[in-house]
Amino acid sequence: MQHLVLLNARTADDSGLVDIVVRGGLIASIAPAPAPAEVTAGAEVLDCGGRVVIPGLIESHLHLDKALLDREKPNLEGSLAGAIAVTGELKRSFTPKAVRERARAVLESAVVNGTTVIRAHPDVDPIIGLLALDVMLELKEEYREVVELQVVAFPQEGIIKAPGTLDLLREGLRRGADVIGGCSYNEADLDDCRRHVDLVFELAAEFGVPADLHADFGDDAADPRFAMAEYIAETTAHYGMGGRVALGHMTSLAGRPPAERRAVLAKLAAAGVAVVPLPATDMHLGGRRDEVNTRRGIAPVRELWDAGVTTAFSSNNVRNAFTPYGNADLLDIGLFLAQTGHLSSPEDLARVLAMATTEAARVVGVAERYGLRPGAQADLVVLDTLRVADALLDRPVRTAVIKAGRVVARTTRHTELRFLAN
Repeated sequence: MQHLVLLNARTADDSGLVDIVVRGGLIASIAPAPAPAEVTAGAEVLDCGGRVVIPGLIESHLHLDKALLDREKPNLEGSLAGAIAVTGELKRSFTPKAVRERARAVLESAVVNGTTVIRAHPDVDPIIGLLALDVMLELKEEYREVVELQVVAFPQEGIIKAPGTLDLLREGLRRGADVIGGCSYNEADLDDCRRHVDLVFELAAEFGVPADLHADFGDDAADPRFAMAEYIAETTAHYGMGGRVALGHMTSLAGRPPAERRAVLAKLAAAGVAVVPLPATDMHLGGRRDEVNTRRGIAPVRELWDAGVTTAFSSNNVRNAFTPYGNADLLDIGLFLAQTGHLSSPEDLARVLAMATTEAARVVGVAERYGLRPGAQADLVVLDTLRVADALLDRPVRTAVIKAGRVVARTTRHTELRFLAN
């Protein structure tokens, strides 16, 4: 039986160091250090030396198929419409080999950065067909011992406005997609947006899968296509899918009047709909028409927390027309969210870290087997920092990344500080 012991790990700042014993891919015990000799007998031993250990990071919303396209054609306009147009043009020349190479590069970067679960959103539409989805399904199997890859059948170009997409989505689910996606705002009018949502939930019910939609991705809700949250919450309740629906972006929430915003948040919480802000993309594409006081373009995270809405964050895109930055490092994204979302207290920073760990586990449906507790799957990250409270602030090296009890990545850094003596 696979046997790994992490010695002298810091899992909380208000208690002593612990030893974590892993057997058969699961956490067998977490006990105060030092461990008795028999615990380490015959085991692979990793001495953390007081470093912080957290559960594996979770990329709850990532477009691997469109990553690293900035080198081919940038989005000079800088808007969401521009990003969709540029990417739609580039998709026409996609090949399985090119998609695989780009996706693999970002996937491996994510793993080195501590990610153990990824929910990937490959485009499914008449432009690209099922090419990207098929590549993601191949990578899911290829990397299954390194990272859990959930595949979302995602209709980037819309469903009603892109005839043939519905059949492609259904076929993608037949081939093994884990989640049905949606892009509720990318339709011609409000009626079509609602029909888009209806079709997504019909497919979710037909195939028994969760739903994960891009929604309300605008600076404000003046255009009703960017005010779909209430309808999605109502549809979630109608289908009894609470806890199995996530909405990415949701930036227009911040532009609604306070009373209206509170009502929307209450509906989302009651329906069990999660929200996943994507700050690197949202900040980059948002507020493009503002000439003064440019809007931040981020969903109101603190209000989501206060309303009881399950809330995660993710990288979304890496170096393409939607986000010309990033390297799939969730701790970087978390620090960026904290800075731009006015989330600065120790309690805030702890909650932001939870958005990439325990909260994200709820979003992607792995919470029952996740966490720092006996019986959970041993998805762990050793951070080169000595306080949990500094996990975001220090931007620490991920010394070791562990997936199901197996060390899948190690990183070391050598720093030499030289002084000129008087």
